[in-house]
Amino acid sequence: MSQDNDNQGGGDLSQFSMLDLFRMEADSQTQILTEGLLAMERIKGDASAVESMMRAAHSIKGAAAIVGLEVVVQLAHGMEDAFVAAQHGKLALTPNRVDVLLAGVDLILQASRLQDSGVEAWLAANGGQITRTLDSIATIAFLPEPVSLQAETEPPPQTAIPTPVPDDAPATASRLPAMKHAQNFDKLLSLASESRINAHQMHPFIQDMQRFKRSQSSLFSLIEQLHEAISNGSDASLKEKSLLALQKTHPLKQFVLEHIADIEAYERRLLAVSQGMVDEVLTLRMRPFRDGVQAFPRMVRDLARGLGKDVRLRIVGEDTLVDRDILARIESPLNHMLRNAVDHGMEPPAERLAAGKPESGTIVLDAKHRAGMLSIEISDDGRGVDLEKIRLRVVERKMASAQMAASLSPAELLEFLFLPAFSLKESTTEISGRGVGLDIVHETIRAQNGTVRIESELGAGFRAYITLPLTQSIVRALVTDVKGEAYAVPIVQVERVIKVPQSAIHTLENKQFFDFNGEHLGLVSAAQVLELGETGAISDELSVVVVGSGARRYALVVDAIRGEQSLAVQAIDPIFGKMRDISSAALLDDGEPVLILDVPDLLLSIDKLLHEGGLHQLAKSDQAERRKTKRILVVDDSLTVREMERKLLLGRGFLVDIAIDGIDGWNVVRSGDYDLVITDVDMPRMDGIELVTLIKKDIHLHKLPVMIVSYKDRPEDRARGLSAGADYYLTKGSFHDETLLDAVNDLIGDARR
Repeated sequence: MSQDNDNQGGGDLSQFSMLDLFRMEADSQTQILTEGLLAMERIKGDASAVESMMRAAHSIKGAAAIVGLEVVVQLAHGMEDAFVAAQHGKLALTPNRVDVLLAGVDLILQASRLQDSGVEAWLAANGGQITRTLDSIATIAFLPEPVSLQAETEPPPQTAIPTPVPDDAPATASRLPAMKHAQNFDKLLSLASESRINAHQMHPFIQDMQRFKRSQSSLFSLIEQLHEAISNGSDASLKEKSLLALQKTHPLKQFVLEHIADIEAYERRLLAVSQGMVDEVLTLRMRPFRDGVQAFPRMVRDLARGLGKDVRLRIVGEDTLVDRDILARIESPLNHMLRNAVDHGMEPPAERLAAGKPESGTIVLDAKHRAGMLSIEISDDGRGVDLEKIRLRVVERKMASAQMAASLSPAELLEFLFLPAFSLKESTTEISGRGVGLDIVHETIRAQNGTVRIESELGAGFRAYITLPLTQSIVRALVTDVKGEAYAVPIVQVERVIKVPQSAIHTLENKQFFDFNGEHLGLVSAAQVLELGETGAISDELSVVVVGSGARRYALVVDAIRGEQSLAVQAIDPIFGKMRDISSAALLDDGEPVLILDVPDLLLSIDKLLHEGGLHQLAKSDQAERRKTKRILVVDDSLTVREMERKLLLGRGFLVDIAIDGIDGWNVVRSGDYDLVITDVDMPRMDGIELVTLIKKDIHLHKLPVMIVSYKDRPEDRARGLSAGADYYLTKGSFHDETLLDAVNDLIGDARR
């Protein structure tokens, strides 16, 4: 009997019963049968596949006989006869016959999971299905003459594919050593990490030794100078003592030089050994990618057959090593993505032929290591996603206006597929629906400190890119300083690290932003989000870590950036419960503790903080200079109009704040000292006429000049605005840059007071 990888290399099998060993045999041999049948379906007459399946069926038959599972003996025997017939050209393994043989494989696997006491109950519950499968296998195994490959000559499948083995089936013996290894892993990794930290702590000691060497060198130089001075005198006794002192410095100097060199060599060896220990411990957790995806080709094939489609899954990078925990956690998301591709993405054969494609569709699942991360790509050659259909659905669900939806890029439109319950299918099914459940896929990947991105070309296919850490035990992180404490951000969740000068910061919608690749990116203090107190002294340049994606991308302001480090993750004691914004802890190379930020949780905290308001100001305030410069409030619900007016006014030297509608404008104007308000008329929540009316009735604001800039250019509209108290009425359709600036100058003069 073959052994699972976990038991190779002299593993002790005496602790396992014969039934345990049979389960191990069934696990490996049924995988050979499944892979062989799928290969035979793809490549007709694959002699090597038939040979391996014959051996697998024969091994299962012998092992089942030993443990007394007669039904498995009969199933394996019938399958072996079928493979012999195929080897001699008497049987073509067409898709319907493969269905029957795969049904037999499933029954063998189910039987192998049973305990002794459960065999009779299982036989009673599944007797009819077992009989039909045995009869079907016998029918195709003993055909009197060779058969053609045409489907109409095949006996119809007489059995349904059995339900897959449930997740709560008894653990096989092959899994037991892995479980034991996993229990010891955390302790081993902790010890290896401690060894690495101790090795790094040699460095400051060596630096101290170097400083001592420099001090010693200075002292020896003074002794030499003193000896030279004494040598010029007449006191022989003093000359002798100074020479003796000088001679004693030489061995001391040599001693320090030699020992510093020895210590440096020792540090290098210690670092190499400790890092090697960490690497070897991590290797214990690594499994080939195939271990997590070996059931997918069968799933894709069966699902496609049930939908009347012809789809094959090709797996690339099966030997790529992945942490076993990550492999287990991404199995469900990958399964869902593949089911989506088959159900929604792949066309039926006739439709593919009409489109000039091969009758059989292909999905490629590719795994590789890239830049120290696990990169998984899922691509298909199906119909792709209709971006215009997404755009229409966004408007239908009132998630954006028609005007805004029309301006969305392909990448922005595809992001909607990750929203909960966002689907392009008219009716949902139990199988999938491109978009249904993709929010769960997205969250699962992000929970593993990973990212997922999708692309599509209508009529050509769909592609998903998933990036994950190779292991959750060691995380590559960006270490920052916040209020004198170390905080780390997983590097996979860091989009950019930049320095933002004070001059680049401006106020928009009563919040602080800066321009980042053409978009306004909000600045948020890490100290405030983490509730560490007031933001410290503001420097001329802010250290910023850009996190998040899409509309939830923020610039997190920290005190300093230390750099990247590989951190051995240590779980926080359960006594503390789930700490908000914190995922785990680690020790830096110098032994200092560091908390690792939970970025998805942090984004929720930022959203809450923005909703509640009261953000710390991160730009330096020069009140004296601001008092010399006139300040204007622009109120408009159109981002384009707001930005155009803001840039024009900034260009003339004015200070400019922004509000997004009448309510926002009313709140802002009461809290600031403005020289002019420029407002639109048509806005949500409160229009411009109401805003003007409130300003002119306020005892503190009634003298504040207000200009209306609106598309409404009828005389009655102008009269309505002026009667409300507006000091100037300008129509958007007629004004040019200078028109607006001239109107501002008429009302308040130039930018300086």
